[in-house]
Amino acid sequence: MIRIGITGHRALPPDVSARVADLITGHLEPYGCEMVGLTCLADGADTVFAEAVVAAGAPLEVIVPSLGYREALPAEHHRVYDRLLGRAVLVHTLQNAASTPEAHMDAGRTLVDRCDQLIAVWDGLPARGPGGTADVVAYARQRYRPVTVLWPRGARR
Repeated sequence: MIRIGITGHRALPPDVSARVADLITGHLEPYGCEMVGLTCLADGADTVFAEAVVAAGAPLEVIVPSLGYREALPAEHHRVYDRLLGRAVLVHTLQNAASTPEAHMDAGRTLVDRCDQLIAVWDGLPARGPGGTADVVAYARQRYRPVTVLWPRGARR
C-alpha cells in the first residue's frame, strides 16, 4: 500500500476548502482503499485530506506534533479533530511539550519520512513562519519524496 502524506495551509476560506476537497478527492481516487493517509489533523488542508481518506475506506495514520497540540488548535476544530483522531489506525505523538513552529516542523519531517509521496495544498508562497507548508515541501524535496502541489487556480488565502 502506498503511504500518502499531506501538508497544507490552515484556515482555508470555505470556497477554497471546497475546491481543495475536490482536488484532493480527485488525486486520491485512483488509490481507493489501497493507501494509507498520513496527517497531523490541523484545521484546513490536513482535515480535508483526512476526510477524503476516511471516505475512501483507507487507513488513517496521525502524527500529533506535541503534547499540547489539541489545545492549540481552534476550539471550533476540536470536535472534528477528536472524531478523526478516533478513526486513526495508528497515532504517533511526538514528545514536544508545546505546539510551536519547531514542533510543527518536527511533525512535518516525521510525516515526510514516513510517507512515499506528499500532497501539498500550497499557494507556492514562502512559509509565514518556521515549519509552514513551504518548509515541509522543501524538506520533502531534499528527501527526494515526490510532491504533488494542489492549489485551486485563482484562489487566495
